[in-house]
Amino acid sequence: MSLEVRNLTKAFGGLRAIDDVSLQFPSGSLSAVIGPNGAGKSTFFNLICGAFPADTGQVLLEGRDVSGLSRTARVREGIGRAFQVASCFPSMTVAENLMAAATSHVGQWGDLRGRFPSPEVRRRAMEIAELAGLEQVANTQAAILSHGDQKLLDIALALALEPRVLLLDEPTAGMGPEERWRMIERVRGLWERQKLTLVFIEHDMDIVFAVASTIRVLCYGRVLAEGTPDEIRANQAVIDAYLGTEEHAASGSGGHAA
Repeated sequence: MSLEVRNLTKAFGGLRAIDDVSLQFPSGSLSAVIGPNGAGKSTFFNLICGAFPADTGQVLLEGRDVSGLSRTARVREGIGRAFQVASCFPSMTVAENLMAAATSHVGQWGDLRGRFPSPEVRRRAMEIAELAGLEQVANTQAAILSHGDQKLLDIALALALEPRVLLLDEPTAGMGPEERWRMIERVRGLWERQKLTLVFIEHDMDIVFAVASTIRVLCYGRVLAEGTPDEIRANQAVIDAYLGTEEHAASGSGGHAA
């Protein structure tokens, strides 16, 4: 499913967090959004998923304007999102969290009051757990999962809603180097298997340049640049605003917070 934003604008008081942004994300693409602190990256995601109403502009899925739809309605249309901080039920197990998400997606919240979820819901929950690499901790309480598994659970909860466009806000935040690479390889595998249109915000430039086919750079709420990793790495405006020295950019390293 393709995603497009046209002339998107959002102000908070006198600050334009997103300023006339127009971007296209082709169906099945894997792309990153980067930029310095305060660039508007999370606000951009909030506008796409409906957490914030845009002041002006449009959000389109497959050419259909969903700007007037609520956050819940946009989920039904196919937009999923996982957050920097995992938003799961900490007292429930991984499987219970996924069964709750799967049940809510089909509009059967009443079933959650029952002791025995339907076999279909159980099957779907375990299918998603396996997809996300969480089958070994399916019966573990979410609160005691490792940080990486909590992030995977948050992504799995988004997958339970059957998105066709998935927004990931810093999927590797708070992880060590090895754990980051394991996480991003898992994300890339999910993208390939689910044939998603996937957009992620990330501050680790090694990961961004290695994984994303297209990179969009936001700065002060506007699009500073977009292109392939090689094009972004060599873009002088991006180097000056975010990446730092040319040597830094050429190495693909980075430690900027998103």
